[in-house]
Amino acid sequence: MAEQQKQITIVIVDDHQLFREGVKRILAMEPVFEVVAEGSDGDVAVDLVRNYQPDVVLMDINMPNMNGLEATRQLVERFPYVKVLMLSIHDDEEYVIEALKIGACGYLLKEMDTEALIEAVKVVGEGGAYLHPKVSHHLINNYRRLTNSSNQEKDIGFREVEYRRPLHLLTRRECEVLQLMTDGQSNRTIGETLYISEKTVKNHVSNILQKMNRKDRTQAVVEAIRNGWVKVNF
Repeated sequence: MAEQQKQITIVIVDDHQLFREGVKRILAMEPVFEVVAEGSDGDVAVDLVRNYQPDVVLMDINMPNMNGLEATRQLVERFPYVKVLMLSIHDDEEYVIEALKIGACGYLLKEMDTEALIEAVKVVGEGGAYLHPKVSHHLINNYRRLTNSSNQEKDIGFREVEYRRPLHLLTRRECEVLQLMTDGQSNRTIGETLYISEKTVKNHVSNILQKMNRKDRTQAVVEAIRNGWVKVNF
């Protein structure tokens, strides 16, 4: 008998009702998700978390009264068990870094597709971290530029190494998928690039994470860059 998956309870905080409704419809596609409450500004986020004790809070950044960053700061201080996943139209590095510094577990752009939203909530709900592929690509490129210009590789964790495919660990196809993950491509785009189905891409990504012993795509990409397993294009 298969083990039943743990229910992930969710609170959505966003000032656009139509967007909240769209997100709820997508989340309803997954039986393990349950949206227990929703709010339209950061002021109500603390009360909602106190009352409903959700596993995940989907938090917009730009909202009236109290913005999502300040609301996240208060949630992390008062309810350290809660996992906040930011939803934003902004892919600026400053927003992303600030959100992560104050304790957000993930950062998702509102241009996401259905698959990305579902994957992000599952990863964060299970204790992992998730960055939208476009966001992680920007961050990685900026850190690479910083290491090259300031020669502070040891402080940041990257070092210049010769590019080589990790064929001792991954198959050739998995190496191709890992490179496209580093390029910031979603599963759908990877499938279109390699002429394979999204389901096949998901299987490859799952195998890559398992073989690299990493919880999520971002961790796998960072590790691949550190080891010189992928090329980073500026």
